[in-house]
Amino acid sequence: QVQLVESGGGLVQAGGSLRLSCAASGRTFSSYVMGWFRQAPGKEREFVAAISWSGGSTYYADSMKGRFTISRDNAKNTVYLQIDTLKPEDTAVYYCAAEDPQRTSYSFTSYNRWGSWGQGTQVTVSS
Repeated sequence: QVQLVESGGGLVQAGGSLRLSCAASGRTFSSYVMGWFRQAPGKEREFVAAISWSGGSTYYADSMKGRFTISRDNAKNTVYLQIDTLKPEDTAVYYCAAEDPQRTSYSFTSYNRWGSWGQGTQVTVSS
């Protein structure tokens, strides 16, 4: 398994931007599909985006297209989530996840796809 640590969250005003980072340990980071989820208060954790091992392919939940950008730097063992034009409804704990290579038959939106999770970083957007 890979260990994941998110950072970059905080309190921002609506309309602002944030870039979340997820640092991974382990020499095999570059072989993992990586993803971001978020969980708002009182709601289930939902899929935001995923990125292929090379960074050449990205996938977004339909509701996340346009303001969210996932990227990765394999040399730094880090995956990023850029969030632009933040809205109060983006308030949530954001989690990064590493794919379980044994579970690629599951969709990106399924928790079963993901084998390792970070502890999350809080994003709060004020109106």
